[in-house]
Parts: sequence; structure tokens; C-alpha cells
Amino acid sequence: MIRSNHYETAFEQFLRFKNLGYVAIDESRRATLDDEPVKSLDFIVYGSKERRLLVDVKGRKFPGGTASKPKKSWESWSTLEDINGLRRWEERFGEGYRGILVFVYHIQEEVDLPIGTTDLLYWRDSRYLVRGIAGQDYRRSMRVRSTKWGTVDLPREEFRTLVKPFSDFLD
Repeated sequence: MIRSNHYETAFEQFLRFKNLGYVAIDESRRATLDDEPVKSLDFIVYGSKERRLLVDVKGRKFPGGTASKPKKSWESWSTLEDINGLRRWEERFGEGYRGILVFVYHIQEEVDLPIGTTDLLYWRDSRYLVRGIAGQDYRRSMRVRSTKWGTVDLPREEFRTLVKPFSDFLD
């Protein structure tokens, strides 16, 4: 976890509001598995009924883009390195641990969300919507976004089908 990253600190606050047990991972040093570097997790989260989640947080603004050209789609991109790292952590931790990509959307003022929207966090004068996708589901449906930048994403319809409120992964 990078404490200066407001998306990750908002997610940590969300976990506290939910009274969940978690471990925030110090990302200041590169992790290794089997003598190879691997992208660090952001959190290990302990939910109910033995739910153990390996979390990589992706912070996005909604809508994205600029004020004059807002991009009103829910961004779902990640780096291939992050996706592969999450898979490697899942394999290392083993049965009972599940890798989750958590998208924390910083909801801008002009966006109206329905009252009672699940996993909407009000924190530090901002709104954050917390959504997740199982790492295995993401890997199955991802496509290359940019070979130059090493990024992948999901087709819009696939994203809508797979994304859930983060709380759904806790029970």
C-alpha cells in the first residue's frame, strides 16, 4: 500500500468502516517469489466464513478525461504485470485465498448515484465507489489495450457482467 495514494487510503478506510480484518502491504520494496520479482499486493483482507482476499487496488476517476471532454465509461484497465502478479500470489497462498482486482472510483461532483448505492464511501469530502472483479475472471476475459504500455482491459459488456460491489466477495 502506498499511503500517498488516495485510492488506496480510501479503500483502507472502507475496510475499517466495514470492521474487516486486513493487512496493508508495504510496497516500498519489491517483492519476490521463487527468486523472481513480482508486483506486491496492496491488501490481504479477511471476510466472513473464511473468505481471504488478495487485493490489488486500481484507482480511477469517474468520469475520466477532462472537464471539457469527460469519458463516461467505467475504466477497467490494468497492467499485465499486475494481473500476472495477482495470479502468482494466488498460487503461492493456495486454496482458500482469492485474488481480487478492486476498482476504487473517485466519483466526481457532477455524477448522481442512487441513494443506497452499495459500497459507496463518503470520505474526506469525496465519494468513492468500491467494485471488484475476481482475478481469474479478469484473466479469462481480458484483451490487450496497449502493447507499448503493457496494459490490458475488459470489453465494456464483459466488465458490466463481471464487476460487483466489493462486499459481494466478503460473504
